[in-house]
Formats: sequence, structure tokens, C-alpha cells
Amino acid sequence: MSQRALGELIGRSENWVFKVEHDRMPVDRVSVLITLSQVLRCSIEDLTGSGGFGSRISTGNIEHQHVPAIRQTLSLPTSLLPMRVEGIDAQDFQESVNHAWSVYETQEEERYQDVGSQLPMLLRQGHAVLRDARGEEEPAVLRHLISLYSLHQIWLRRVGEPVLARVAADRGLALADGAGDPALLAAAAWNLSCVLTSAGDVSDSYELARQTIAECRPDEDSSAEHWSAFGALHLQGAVAAVRATKGPAAWDLYKGARTAAKRVNGDSNHWHTCFGPTNVAMHEVHLKAEEGDASEALRVADNVQINPALPLERRTRYLIEVMNCNRVQQDDYATVYVLKQLMEQSPEEITFSPLVREAVAELLKREKPLWRGDLRKIAKHIGLAA
Repeated sequence: MSQRALGELIGRSENWVFKVEHDRMPVDRVSVLITLSQVLRCSIEDLTGSGGFGSRISTGNIEHQHVPAIRQTLSLPTSLLPMRVEGIDAQDFQESVNHAWSVYETQEEERYQDVGSQLPMLLRQGHAVLRDARGEEEPAVLRHLISLYSLHQIWLRRVGEPVLARVAADRGLALADGAGDPALLAAAAWNLSCVLTSAGDVSDSYELARQTIAECRPDEDSSAEHWSAFGALHLQGAVAAVRATKGPAAWDLYKGARTAAKRVNGDSNHWHTCFGPTNVAMHEVHLKAEEGDASEALRVADNVQINPALPLERRTRYLIEVMNCNRVQQDDYATVYVLKQLMEQSPEEITFSPLVREAVAELLKREKPLWRGDLRKIAKHIGLAA
């Protein structure tokens, strides 16, 4: 098959295929590997020469110590979760969920440890409080329980547990679907769309975003919270669309997100979406990178001013994107420079990032005196060097 023919089949340019075949650019997206395996009628293992990109890649085949307890809790019917929970009211539960989110979004070290230890009991408490809620109390409890399921899914995705993340997101969406609140539905759909996209189910993620957007459109009197969930769903739909080789649809959704950002009065974090002008600008970098144009992505990134008020997790994920663009460009010095920033900003986050681990492993094979010391410190931190 010619490079042009293969490129047309997977929605990439002939030049992209040439660079991949000549080892000038890595294939570092699971969704691209899936598409390639389908077109070439082979397995991902055939393409990678390994066991594929399983759920343990980000943690070096080590299951996080809190995953078994979380798995056990998510495996129970929701009717059984409130059992053996006493002495907690709606206010206590809501404050506990807000605190857990604050730890996850702002704490520089041990946040996966601290949050993971809280999740199983928080889930039991949430369902107990929801069971006992009455009148005006019930909607607020429901919102915080859905928010808690969102925290479950992002924590589980980051530690390499996509199946459990899907369970948590599905449960959150089921709760939102029965609430009759379009903002709540948009937020829960965004949550599930994140999981689907991350797992490579990009067509399903795109359809979920597209159809939910049509049902949850805000009006002139809608809250900033509603516009944030609506705009975030556009951004996630755009990412899913570009990975599904639906470029025009992706950029249409991106334009919709820019419009929504004008309605939220600056950067915000409603529903923990980090939605606002800065996140929209960050996603332009991401979409350019997904299209295989790392140089254009870096050009756009030069003009993105990172808002320090955004949650640590979002700022870190963006820097990982910029690092990977430099890696694709084979600018080793710039790659190590951004890795150093990541190490200083969030030493725990980079431990769980597959892109960071892959970049460091590559750099160790061709280390240079100018940045060898910095690289080895990072490699030792994430367990790739003694």
C-alpha cells in the first residue's frame, strides 16, 4: 500500500505516514494505533511489538494500592452502598466532596494517595445521604454525588484504570439523566465523553457529545455553570472528532466552545471542567497536535498564557501536551526543559503519565551531556533509572 493510500484511509497526510515509517515521528495515540490496526488488518501488538497499550502502561504495571477498595465499592449495587453508614448529613457530605476535589486539583504531592483513600467511603456516604434526603436538600446532594462520580473517573483514568473509570462515569450520567437539569446532564455527558475518548472509543464519544449538545443548549438566561458544562462538552467533542478523523466537525465544535467561553466571564471551574478562554486556547494546541502538525501546535502554544489560577491537574496535562509536541519534533533540549517544569510543578502527576514515561525512555537512549543530569533525575523519580 502506498503512503498516500494509507494516509487517505486513516485521515492523515502522505507526509505524516512518511515520517512515521522513517522513525521521524512516533505514533503515540492509542486511537491512531486502533485505526491503523483496522486498516492494515493486524493487531496492535503487531504494530508495537509488545503487549499493546494496556491499562497498566501509565503506572509501570503496578496497580495503585487504593484501586482494589474502589473496585469493590463500584462493583456493589447502589442500593447496598448506604449500608453501615451512620452519622453524616448532607452538609458534611458536600463539604467532604469539595475538600476531596480541592486536594486533587491543588495538592502538589500525595494527592492520588490522599484522594484515593477517601473515595470508597465517600461513595457510601453519598448514597446514604441521597437515600435520606428530603425536599430542597435532594437536588444539592444529587449534584455532589454526580460530582463525586466525576472525581472517581478522572482519578481512575489517571492511574490507568479505564474500565472502572467507565463504570463511574456511567453511574454519574444515569443519575443526571433522571434529574431533569440540562446543565447537570451536560456535565455528566462531558464526564463520560472524557472516558470514551481516553479509551479510544472516539466515535461513541463524538456522538454522545453531539447529541447531548443538541439537548442541553443554554438560553440567554442560563447560568455560567450551564454555559461552562455546555462549552466543555464542545471541547471534548472536538477532541473526539479529530481523533475520529472528522476534522471539519472538530473545528466547528471548537468554534462553539469559543462562543460559550464568552458567556462565562473568564476562566472558571464549574463542574471541574476548567472551562474558559484559557482552556479553549489550550485545546487549540491539542487539536493541532492531534492532526499531526506538531510545529503548528507549538506555534499556537507560544501565544497561550497559562492561568496560574487553573487547577494544577489541568496545567500539568497541558504541559505534557507541549512536551510531547517537542518530542515529536525531536527537539530533545526543549523536551527535557518542559519535563523539568513538570517535575517542579507536579512530581506525582508525571509518575502516572504514559507520554512522560515514553519520552524519558526514548531520551535515555540518546542522552547528551548538556541535559543528561536533569533527565536522569526525572528518570529516577518515575522509576526508569536507578
